Amino acid sequence: MNHRLLLLCALAASLASEPVLQAANDSNDIIGRYLEEGRLAEGRKALETALAAGKNASLQFQLGIAQFFGALEKLEQDWHRLGLHDSLFGDLIPFLRLPVPQNATPERVTNESGRKVISDFIARLGEIANTLAKVGEDAQIKVTLRPALVRLDFNGDGKAGEDEALWQVFVRLVPGARVARAEVDGFVVKFDLGDVRWLQGYCHLLSAIGDVMLAHDTEKLFQHTAPLFFADAETPFDFLRQRVKNHQGGIFAHKDDILDGIAFIHLLSFPVKEPQRMTSALHHLEEVTQLSRQSWKAILAETDDDHEWLPNPNQTSVLDSAKVTPEMIKAWFDFLNEMDAILMGKTLLPFWREADGRGINLRRVFTEPGTLDLILWIQGTGAAPYLEKGTITSPDFWATTNRIFRGEFLGFAIWFN
Repeated sequence: MNHRLLLLCALAASLASEPVLQAANDSNDIIGRYLEEGRLAEGRKALETALAAGKNASLQFQLGIAQFFGALEKLEQDWHRLGLHDSLFGDLIPFLRLPVPQNATPERVTNESGRKVISDFIARLGEIANTLAKVGEDAQIKVTLRPALVRLDFNGDGKAGEDEALWQVFVRLVPGARVARAEVDGFVVKFDLGDVRWLQGYCHLLSAIGDVMLAHDTEKLFQHTAPLFFADAETPFDFLRQRVKNHQGGIFAHKDDILDGIAFIHLLSFPVKEPQRMTSALHHLEEVTQLSRQSWKAILAETDDDHEWLPNPNQTSVLDSAKVTPEMIKAWFDFLNEMDAILMGKTLLPFWREADGRGINLRRVFTEPGTLDLILWIQGTGAAPYLEKGTITSPDFWATTNRIFRGEFLGFAIWFN
């Protein structure tokens, strides 16, 4: 799970949704108009001023929304400043997946400056989670947004133009996508308390991913392959920066990408650099399951049916084809219980080789981190330190869960959080 999915999940819905009339905003709805006008900083200031005058759950949630979009905007501005460009391998790495506007004069990027971008993003996610945690469990919230019309200043030029609206980003990301402006204008979501906990949980999930990345030493990988991702990377191998354009096109922008891509796969072995971040990642994941329970408790208590992002079985989602059934809800809570047992080390993950009935203790992967070598993990020896006897999660449980979610459990899990 990464920030690209968070941004585009809502945008994809506009392809399948019938236009609806936008209801009049509540008097407390502030952030929506600022986001549509590309004035995020002003909107955040307006919310902070309003909150200073008195506690208000709706305003508190909107401040979290403003902070979240601000964090995404700053992440993209940082990558633009450092000259991140599209690449086949970049699409596989969390936090590198949104299209960054080309920068003709980027700063020279180092391994540490790249890591700092991710570290700063994690810090902002913590700020957002703290903001959302201040929304009370009994809060009555209804915040109207047209997410496809949100405009962010991706290139840091001080303006969020029409071409930086999220629906325009979606069209550029998805080949062949066709989005009518009427659909964009009419796609409305009304967020409530369940969505507060949903966003709060996603902040913890993204933080966990970032902490796992920063827990490991990426210096060698960066020195040998950074030009795959950045226009001007600091590397002891000057010839790596001399990229030969592939005029025949294809998935590799430069002829050298094939050689560097092989090196990239070869170097997917990372010593531990900041082991405390692995413990932090574990705590974030534990928060995700607890917040998901709180989110669905609030969703199940709803009695209205008003442009729902996450619907209960008696509601209709703005995602037309996304019908949620009581069986799915029960299966989701069973999944959360199973994940808690796995994160606590009470239930083990199955091992893919014969190991005398032993399984992998995932908790110890976080609490006793070692070198993360992708190839050795696939082979099995990388997982060997974490093998032990115990209860192993049942393949039947996962098969049943996937069947209940119509064979699309992963997609629903990304949505349900």
